[in-house]
Amino acid sequence: MLDSPPTLAASDINMQEQDSPPLITAYIGIGSNLDSPLAQVRQACHAISKLPATERLAVSAWYRSTPVGGPANQPDYINGVACLQTRLSPQALLDALQQIERVQGRERKERWGARTLDLDILLYGDAVIDDERLQIPHPRLQQRNFVLAPLADIAPHLVLPNGCCVASLLEQVGISGLWPLETDTGEADFSSRMP
Repeated sequence: MLDSPPTLAASDINMQEQDSPPLITAYIGIGSNLDSPLAQVRQACHAISKLPATERLAVSAWYRSTPVGGPANQPDYINGVACLQTRLSPQALLDALQQIERVQGRERKERWGARTLDLDILLYGDAVIDDERLQIPHPRLQQRNFVLAPLADIAPHLVLPNGCCVASLLEQVGISGLWPLETDTGEADFSSRMP
């Protein structure tokens, strides 16, 4: 005779749900200016979608941007933003993103230098973190149009922890030095925007 499966009381189910980390919405900045940048950012999006305890919800259009800071004569960047829901902690998410960077050939030689891939946690829910490894919101988020424009593509009404709206910040910063990439049909690719 087979044993019947154990039954769980409602209190057991509630306890299991409480033990599970909360689902957090996070926004990831994605950029590259070396070794086929568009292929690099697309490959990174695929890798992000495979992270454990994480679901990729949306990816912005891709933008070409002139380099900001860093060494002179760098190639232009390809930039975008991905929206995720994750149960990973901010530190575990950072570790996972840095592993993706390493797999795609990222070498950290000089600050703001050219790179195969740059993945930054822009926002992690409404968390504010400032330690030696991680600053959330990203410290230059509000000044960089190559972050704000793709973020506005997928979450224009998003309000940052400091109370500023993404669309308003983009209006203040402007779009100088930023161009949306076009698909093979000649139109900007907004197919993966959030509704």
